[in-house]
Amino acid sequence: MAHTETPGTEVVPATRLRWWTELPLILLVYACYSAGRLVVRGDVADAVDHGLAILRVEQALFLNAEHPLNRLFTREPWIGIPADFWYASLHYLVTPLVLVWLFRSHAVRYRAARTWLMTSTFIGLIGFTLLPTCPPRLLDASHGFVDTMAYYSSYGWWGGEASAPRGLGGMTNQYAAMPSLHVGWALWCGVILWKYGGTRLTKTAAVVYPLVTTIVVMGTANHYFLDAVAGAAVMGAGLLLAPHVMRYADLAKARFLPQSALVPSAPRSPIVSAGCQTSAGERIPRQRHPESPYGPGTEPGASPSDAGESAPAPAR
Repeated sequence: MAHTETPGTEVVPATRLRWWTELPLILLVYACYSAGRLVVRGDVADAVDHGLAILRVEQALFLNAEHPLNRLFTREPWIGIPADFWYASLHYLVTPLVLVWLFRSHAVRYRAARTWLMTSTFIGLIGFTLLPTCPPRLLDASHGFVDTMAYYSSYGWWGGEASAPRGLGGMTNQYAAMPSLHVGWALWCGVILWKYGGTRLTKTAAVVYPLVTTIVVMGTANHYFLDAVAGAAVMGAGLLLAPHVMRYADLAKARFLPQSALVPSAPRSPIVSAGCQTSAGERIPRQRHPESPYGPGTEPGASPSDAGESAPAPAR
């Protein structure tokens, strides 16, 4: 027996995203990320050893740009103070704004971009867990670094402990330096703006924002150059894994939430055309019954309109 579906209940894939489901999801992922940074503090001695090892590798490869940048930021307040504000705020403002803009202007691209960002963030959290790293600003002063966030703390809301507000420095993991998600998230914003911005201003911002962020994280002594490279690598890994994450998410939804795929569709009106079947004795209007001895329009009960133009006019 053929299976028939009730009109109005056909299976339609529900792919449209809603802001009231997206916002809690993003907040949940960010809360997990922040909690992971806080819980996985690592051993301080190991973190210092990892930081010094990175510094030695950079010096051997002549990649040590942190020292000259940090001296410049410390010597020139007109550079150092804006850089501290850049580091302490834009990381938390630009990324959500780009997400909202993408959701509103390019909804078809939003889910893939959001999955890419979230996947990369979780990969970064794994890096914090496996490789706690002391940033340059927390190394012994003999290594020549100045913590510009502490040096210019009187100009901002942050204290002497990273970019956390005064009194909340103990609620952050200061050894979560490898990889640099400041650089990783800025790179994500740059790619999205470049691909979907469409104007010269957005193209310029797509290049300037990640580039300046990379300079800022080194000049403020919050990250090594290799931390920035690792941040870009994490974003690359997240980009490759994002399609697989979306596919498994779709499979999970289909398995555990099958009802959500049923979306009522518009009711269809019945179609009468060639090939339809009628019950016994039923005819289509203006069609003469094959066994009728009467002419068209003269069958018992037929109205004058059924007879057409050839029917004789009724007697008056």
